[in-house]
Amino acid sequence: MENNEKLNQNKPEQDINQLKKVRRDKLAALQAEGRDPFKITTYDQTFHTQEIRDRFEELSGVLDEEGNYTTEPETVSIAGRMMSKRVMGKASFGNLQDRDGRIQFYVSRNDLGDEAYAAFKHMDIGDIVGIKGFPFRTRTGEISVHVQSLTLLSKSLEPLPEKFHGLTDTDTRYRQRYVDLIMNEEVRETFKKRSAIIAEIRNFLAGRDFMEVETPMLVENAGGASARPFLTHYNALNEERKLRISLELYLKRLIVGGLERVYEIGRVFRNEGTDTRHNPEFTLMELYQAYTDYNGMMELTEAMFKDIAEKVCGTDKITYGDHTIDFSKPFRRLTMVEAIKEETGIDFDAVTGDDEAKAIAREHNIEFEDRHKKGDIVNLFFDEYCEDKMIQPTFIMDHPIEISPLTKKKPDDPSKVERFELYINGWEMCNAYSELNDPIDQRERFAAQDANAAAGDEEAEHTDEDFLHAMEIGMPPTGGIGYGIDRLCMLFTNSPAIRDVLLFPTLKTAKGEN
Repeated sequence: MENNEKLNQNKPEQDINQLKKVRRDKLAALQAEGRDPFKITTYDQTFHTQEIRDRFEELSGVLDEEGNYTTEPETVSIAGRMMSKRVMGKASFGNLQDRDGRIQFYVSRNDLGDEAYAAFKHMDIGDIVGIKGFPFRTRTGEISVHVQSLTLLSKSLEPLPEKFHGLTDTDTRYRQRYVDLIMNEEVRETFKKRSAIIAEIRNFLAGRDFMEVETPMLVENAGGASARPFLTHYNALNEERKLRISLELYLKRLIVGGLERVYEIGRVFRNEGTDTRHNPEFTLMELYQAYTDYNGMMELTEAMFKDIAEKVCGTDKITYGDHTIDFSKPFRRLTMVEAIKEETGIDFDAVTGDDEAKAIAREHNIEFEDRHKKGDIVNLFFDEYCEDKMIQPTFIMDHPIEISPLTKKKPDDPSKVERFELYINGWEMCNAYSELNDPIDQRERFAAQDANAAAGDEEAEHTDEDFLHAMEIGMPPTGGIGYGIDRLCMLFTNSPAIRDVLLFPTLKTAKGEN
């Protein structure tokens, strides 16, 4: 079934084709009369619908007891898409939708004149119109605009989905987001909120003296995370390039350069599958702060999440699905080993080596690979038994060194590193380190990653000589963190899937698309 058929799946294809023909015939008639709407280039839009509601008492004038104006109403000029129309002889009502929402308008033949009123009656749902008039309340109390002039600004040649069925097919909603935004108010509100969240993150970090920067997307060595990159060819240089999987290594170069507090919000690309929480192209925010550690990153993260909740959502207790997430309390902190012990009774601090850890994994039916060490087993146990239990904000600290190649070791336990992940609603929300700044240690860890890659691990990192050179120049003690912006937006907009917070999510090409 073609996408346009899906939009009107309650009508036969023949009827849809007839509706399209009628609209094109109307356009042809307008053009023949010299009234081509596509030749209009501007419209003096002085108000949006919400501003009319907010300022109604000021804009609507003052009426006496007999209904006469003692203070004239102000003229407003609005523009948007006509979403409904009820023609009733010499007077009609319609609804106009702009970026802020919908407002009713009233049209009469006495105000417009015979020709303009007849032109209005020939307009279609979905047409873009400009309206000039004044605000008033109808007898039922609804704030409306009394139209004094109406201009067709753009002709809609495709019928919108039926009013009472709307656009509900999920695949079509994602593929034709422009129609989804027109038909579903909650979708528009989600993306407005996403924009507000990102703006508030920038405001929060500006208040902490961070500098926003931009780093390369096309890179020779896609490092900073464990993921398979997308490959491309740079024709001008006749060289292979990769799309970045992380922002980390370039931002750390800037810390070496003395910028001290930097962050970037940008797209990264990981050649992996999709599910409700993953999209191969997604927005990541990473920040790095010199002269602090992962404890400083915990303080910053807790403060930022509370700030977003209060500033964007208006409350420190938000709802996601069946859960109430409470940001008013201090976030819980426990180590990965403590979390596993809490759920299973197993204390991996008492496990002496790789063989014993693998034996415990076999007993619990945890699948692992021969190359895995004790730290890998610990991580697998956490994923299996703990992750989905972390509903309220929880910092999981002190990860095994085997899964953390860019992180400082804990001084009192070199098998672990100073790393945490924040979990909310059973999701990993961010990943933070006391950053490794020892170039000798870093080279050894890159070598271990190279060995993993040689053994067939397509997600292993590779030695980055330029990054090592930067570290040899000297990098101060640094705390760093990465946040998945899309997942963060899912949480704060109560959205069930990552595709609901991506305007244009990655989808398999549909039949008939180019």
